[in-house]
Order: sequence, then structure tokens, then C-alpha cells
Amino acid sequence: MTGPKTKALAPQTFGHLTKNEKAIESDSWDTVLREKHPDMLDGLVQDPRSFTLDDLMDESKFPRVEKTVTMQCSGTRRIEQITKYAGQGDEVPQAPWAEGAIGTAHYVGVSLRKVVKACGGLVDGAKHLELYGADTYFKDDEAMNYLVSVPWSKVKANEVLLAWEMNGEILPRIHGYPLRIVVMGYIGARSVKWLYRIKAIREPSRAPMTDGIQIQEMPVSSAIMSPWTKQVLIHNGKIRCKGWAYSGGGRWPERVELSTDGGFNWYTIPLEKLSRKRKWTWRSWEFDLPCDVEGWIEIVCRSWDNSRNTQPPDVRTAWNWGLHLTSSCHRISVYSVNKDAAGDESAARGTWDEYEKFWSQPDPRDAKD
Repeated sequence: MTGPKTKALAPQTFGHLTKNEKAIESDSWDTVLREKHPDMLDGLVQDPRSFTLDDLMDESKFPRVEKTVTMQCSGTRRIEQITKYAGQGDEVPQAPWAEGAIGTAHYVGVSLRKVVKACGGLVDGAKHLELYGADTYFKDDEAMNYLVSVPWSKVKANEVLLAWEMNGEILPRIHGYPLRIVVMGYIGARSVKWLYRIKAIREPSRAPMTDGIQIQEMPVSSAIMSPWTKQVLIHNGKIRCKGWAYSGGGRWPERVELSTDGGFNWYTIPLEKLSRKRKWTWRSWEFDLPCDVEGWIEIVCRSWDNSRNTQPPDVRTAWNWGLHLTSSCHRISVYSVNKDAAGDESAARGTWDEYEKFWSQPDPRDAKD
């Protein structure tokens, strides 16, 4: 999957800045925008023009917007697909991610729709906004700047932000300082960091996609973050489990369920054990999962969203060549040691004294004549 190529604009180095350094760097960034791209928003708009950060932050021109948004990479839990079958070569060594490629933050910025309106609106059948990021990535043996698009219908719904603040602080460099895109309910790849240009176009950019289908909204998904797979768990009949559930496109998880027997029987997590529901964010959860089993067990998690979408049972049903959107039920294998379990079978895991006591009743190796 290769997107259109753009001339590389050197990304900023990472690190902490003083207040004065931030002001200087902000001025330098605005200079780069004016010199390299005099029209920050161009293409099929009535009046192409550039905007400084001061312009965007002027509340007399653009109403300020605050949103709490979950961003989930389309490669979340990709390792499960890789383990099943090989797929697109670049993704195997570069991004074998597990269930942690997701996060939630509070952003402050302005609606991209208002900025487009300030340019006189779209013209000549424009239906998409192309977003240029000043980072370089490697794909299909080529290096290029980051470039994706979002449909005008998404922008028109005020669901795309130009953000400069994250969790009450200036946008961190690693998250796209000084300006990034935040697309609500879409895959994280659409939320371009280090934004330096927006171009109105008729057709969508080709990336990111899988099997010829553009990836936009995330499907309903969930994951167990604790315990970890292959852990030995010593418990008293209940295993403390924690995780997240999320659905894209403005949907939200309504129910989360856990199983200790591979998905034959399910426990519904009580609503009071889920975080509050919001339109654009995940719901975290925790639950003491009943378990009387001794030995290896498979804990499974699945979620249902408010549109009654749920997760397919097995990763094979979610496999695709691009290794995106692993939305199947999340499964982990753990070794259960139930301290409350009664019976002599537990002695086989005990101390030497317990072995001796056990052997005094049934002989350790020999049978009587």
C-alpha cells in the first residue's frame, strides 16, 4: 500500500522546551509554513490561504473545541494475525503490535470545518481533505512523507480537529507539536501529526487501506490488559482482570463479557465495573472472574456496542493481507492455581513434606501384589 509521495519536510527533534524555546520554535514553524507552503489550506477551495497558530488560537475567529478522544491504530493486536499467518511484509518486522496500540486523551483545538469555511468553502466537486504530515516513513522499499485524507462529510460533521493542546499541556513533540489532526472515531493513522498542509481534492488518497478497502472507522474491539498471557496466577477462586473496550464511528461499548473456558460460558461485567460511556472514547473495565479450574485455561474477552455489533470468535475470521483491524475476541492463556481448591491433587504441586504425606497413603511408584 503506497500513498502519494511528497517532498520531505524535516521533522522536529524530540525533547523538552522552555517557554521561550517553545515561542521561538512556534515562530520558526510559522516561518516554515509561510516559506515552504504559503497556502496551508489549498487545492479546491475558494480562497487558498495560510494560518499561523495565533490565527487558529484567536477565539474571535475560530470557536475553541475540547474533546476527549480515543485513538486506536488499525494495527492494534496485529501480532495475533502475524502469529496465525504471514501477511504484508513491511508490517511484520516494523509493527508487530499487541493490545497496547491505543490511548485516550483530552484535546483542545478548532474544527477543521471552520477553517475550510474561512477559505470560502470547497469548489469544483471537492469531497476530501488531504493531510500532510512532516514525518518520514518507509513503505514498500520507499521513503516518503506521511499523507492521508478524510472525507468532507466527516469534516462537515465537526468531527475533525486541528489540535495544539493535549491533556492540559502544549501538544508534546512526540504527539505532533505544534499542530496535529484529531479525527474522532477513525483509525489513528488519519490523525496526522506535525501537520503542515491541507489540500482539498476530489478523490481520496489511497492510503491507508487493506484488500482495496479504505480503513476509516474502527470496528468494535476489546482486550485484556491484566493478567498477561502465559502468567501463573495464584488466586482464591477469582482472577482479577482489567482491560478496555472500544468501538469507532461514534459508537460505544454497551456490554463486555469474559470467559474462562475458551468462550463456551460467559460472565457479563457489571456496569458499575465499566467506566462511563462517551461517544468517542473507550470504556475501561475490571472484574473478579470466577475460576475453579486447576491448570491451563483460556480467558476470552468480547464486547458489544450500541449498534449490537460484536467481535468474531477467532482471529482467523479477522485475518487480512494488510494485517489490520484485529477485531476478534481477545484470548490469553494463563496457568490457574486455585488456593481454595480442595483435594489431594493439589499436593502434587506442594513441598517435600506434602509429598511425603501424600506418598504415605498411596505409594509413590509401586503397586501391591
